[in-house]
Amino acid sequence: MKLIVGLGNPGMQYDNTRHNVGFWVVDQLVEYLSLAPFAFNKKFEAKLTRNDDPAHHWFFMKPQTFMNKSGEAVGEMVRFYRLDLKDLLIIHDDLDLPPGELRPAQDRGTAGHNGVESIVAKLGTQNFQRLRIGIGSNRELGIPAEDYVLQKFTKDQQKQIEQTVQPIVDFLLKWAQ
Repeated sequence: MKLIVGLGNPGMQYDNTRHNVGFWVVDQLVEYLSLAPFAFNKKFEAKLTRNDDPAHHWFFMKPQTFMNKSGEAVGEMVRFYRLDLKDLLIIHDDLDLPPGELRPAQDRGTAGHNGVESIVAKLGTQNFQRLRIGIGSNRELGIPAEDYVLQKFTKDQQKQIEQTVQPIVDFLLKWAQ
């Protein structure tokens, strides 16, 4: 079994914001794979859906604990299902990459990403697979990071992000082997 987690914040006010690109990606993956819609699971404080195809038994998760407490939902599910951390993939936004650029990472620092820091704290390790998705940098605009990540993408940035779906599916299939 694999667990694919998209990071973001619950609530309509955060829809289509840069910080919610992880939610957007798992929504796109679930749609691409024609899976059942996400449903809230109280035990894990997350929205979940799954693919029970024998070749690809995957859970998709969107923690509903807010970004800074993502580790609570992820840690609970990892412990409950006794998941090996090689079967965990976290998909999240990254300020250090141009919009739409994808970069896998494993066993590396959090670069100050509060959602990833929460997961590392709950799991006691940073040795799990991540897929970083570029959202562009706040530095050129002089906007504090915490404000920038809660803004919506520009139309051009949105197009760049939308073009990542197929490369992400390709990455996921390769990772899941």
